[in-house]
Amino acid sequence: MTTEGRSFLVVNLKDIVPEELILRSKGKCMASEVFYTSVSQTDGTEIIQEQLHKLLLASQLLDGVNCDERVVLKIHFGEEGNKGFVKPEYTRVIIDKVKERGGVPILSDTNTLYRGRRTNSKDHLELAAEHGFTEEGTGAKIFIPENAEENNVMLPSEHKFIKNAKVAKVYIEADHLINISHFKGHIMTGFGGALKNIGMGCAAREGKLEQHSGMAPLVDHENCVGCEACYEACPAEAITISDKKSYINEERCIGCASCIAACEYSAIDVDWNSGENTIQEKMVEYAKAVLDKKSGQVVHINFAIKITKECDCLAQDDPRICPDIGILMSTDPVSVDKACYDLVVQRCGQDIFKKVHPERDGMKQLLYSASLGVGALEYRLIEV
Repeated sequence: MTTEGRSFLVVNLKDIVPEELILRSKGKCMASEVFYTSVSQTDGTEIIQEQLHKLLLASQLLDGVNCDERVVLKIHFGEEGNKGFVKPEYTRVIIDKVKERGGVPILSDTNTLYRGRRTNSKDHLELAAEHGFTEEGTGAKIFIPENAEENNVMLPSEHKFIKNAKVAKVYIEADHLINISHFKGHIMTGFGGALKNIGMGCAAREGKLEQHSGMAPLVDHENCVGCEACYEACPAEAITISDKKSYINEERCIGCASCIAACEYSAIDVDWNSGENTIQEKMVEYAKAVLDKKSGQVVHINFAIKITKECDCLAQDDPRICPDIGILMSTDPVSVDKACYDLVVQRCGQDIFKKVHPERDGMKQLLYSASLGVGALEYRLIEV
């Protein structure tokens, strides 16, 4: 099957012969395996839950979870007003499988760089609960760490842009990491899926700032009232107050972005456009740092359902730009994102992500990931 020069193979699981299963078990297949179940937007929640259950059963990718092992499920709880995020009912199916294996599940996300209801853990947890992500509803504890030194870890990277990746410790200390991503468009990266949910999603606030710009935040003096909240929050003493206005010393700024979270007047923000040409590569380098540390312990599940133009940080009900595709699952984040991308292009008859974000090329993140050995562009799509 081909689409605009991109080729991929669809294999029905029931048609795989025993000899090929033996080859798979010995790791002799060059292309990564991506398990796939199709979903229609007319399917109800219960039907999709059943499809997901079959996918988990057939792929056996969670069978490596053992009794009492801690399993952290990385997810995006969705900004206030957003309806594109992966539903808690679907996470319950995955969590039930983890518990069936004897694992101890924790459902988690990190706080955001931008201001909103996901900036701090208290508000973020309340919003997650409003969206149905509760221990009672999902079967797992909900954990959102505050951005503090004791909750973060520094991972060596030593690549083109990132020398040390600042990541939330909860994802590194877990025995297993399940990366649950909503596959959709994104204003800065063309599209977002497994790679983005690891690279950007697991990053501490400092890491998010480093990926977006790597520069000191900017002060909008029209909004600044000189309340000194940023001054009090800055651990580097990089902020001064003069004539009731804040000023950030870029040379002293350590890029922790604590001032952004502290400001209640939207007077401090990031120059979001400054990193537009490098954000995908920085994101990939962050993803590689995490995945290198968690080698063999990560499973990626992409929900190509309600595929929207923008990410789940958009505080509104963003409409579909493509019919629903389904759920894809792999141990390879590059292959699972590439498979989603190819299926969307095939379904739309064009690169819809390039159409809605003409200045972005999502293939950049895939090509760079493959060049760093994060995963493979070639894959075998096994339909369940």
